[in-house]
Amino acid sequence: MGGAFLAAAVLARLGGRIGLPTIPLFILAGILLGPNTPGYVLVSDPHDLEMLSLLGLVLLLFYLGLEFHMDDLKTGGRKMALAGGAYLALNVGAGLGFGFALGWGTAEALVLAGVLGISSSAIVTKVLVDLGRLGNPETRPVLGIIVVEDIFLALYLAALQPVISGADSMAAAVGDAGKAFGFLLLLAAAARWGTKLIGRLIATRDNELLVISFLGAAVLVAGVSEWFGVADAIGAFMVGLMLGSTSSGARIRELVHPLRDAFGAIFFFAFGLSIAPGDLPTVLWPVLAAVAVTLLMNVLAGIVVGRLYRFGPRPSANVATSLLARGEFALILATMAATAGLDDRLSPFIAGYVLILAVLGPLAAGRANWLARILPGRAARQDAEVPAEAEPVAASRGA
Repeated sequence: MGGAFLAAAVLARLGGRIGLPTIPLFILAGILLGPNTPGYVLVSDPHDLEMLSLLGLVLLLFYLGLEFHMDDLKTGGRKMALAGGAYLALNVGAGLGFGFALGWGTAEALVLAGVLGISSSAIVTKVLVDLGRLGNPETRPVLGIIVVEDIFLALYLAALQPVISGADSMAAAVGDAGKAFGFLLLLAAAARWGTKLIGRLIATRDNELLVISFLGAAVLVAGVSEWFGVADAIGAFMVGLMLGSTSSGARIRELVHPLRDAFGAIFFFAFGLSIAPGDLPTVLWPVLAAVAVTLLMNVLAGIVVGRLYRFGPRPSANVATSLLARGEFALILATMAATAGLDDRLSPFIAGYVLILAVLGPLAAGRANWLARILPGRAARQDAEVPAEAEPVAASRGA
């Protein structure tokens, strides 16, 4: 574990000197020091870091929930649902069409629809934090799209499992989806009406007790969420959403920073451990075609969201590039496909596709102004209101 932290830090420091983002460098450290690459192997079994990796994902999404204020849902819920629905329709629809075009099979096409359609919440969160965009106006729809994606994913995974495993019980599939949706409603109700009670329960002047309390709550609810068939990430997000609206919210945001950064690095490092570079050439052309499809769909989605929110080219480009990366949920689908005995080409395809977009996503987000130059709109008047790098969102809403 110490070696993983230091390797990630050294590569990130070197890359930072030439302006590279930290996420792909953390992933590269995992690839170079993992069991699938010749040379020195730091971690021979990626499962050795599995719990730490999951904790990193939980903390990244918990922090995202802290920054996503309840007022955002109350005032812009309808637009967020429309933006999220449009993003899913474009990307999941394109992914399904791409899957059928490959001709690998119906179950494989359904898996690819989820792989191409769902952004990486962890990478998107890290990109927004690293680029200082949490206070930008376009960040609200970006976070809203992530929430819609996570809710969709919970239901999609529940429905997909019996299909790819060959199960013929539609009642079981409906039951799993209903259980997941019911738990999501329970979390939403707690976030909507239980904030005052939760605030009183967690309030304390002792920082040590506050850290233990919010960390325990985030991890526990994430674990219970997974048991109900809901992605653990959305459970952690909902806890952050609840606690961010309490009187302790500002202190929690400050205290969680070092935990988020440290274990977030381990999450991306562990992601790199799972990638086998030697398998990638066999699926190179399908991977490149899928990347091109995703780039096109994200640009279209950015334009649609920009029109919906009346953004200019720069914030529309920020939306398109911020949501580009794919990651943890694609790996979940790869694991499900391997367990179900689907086409052997799926695993290296998903690994190559995710790796390219995990690297390209942060790089593209940092250079969104290049895309903004070719997008339609009135940049001079509208984008003047949107700073390229905003201050943290807490300051913007007077937290």
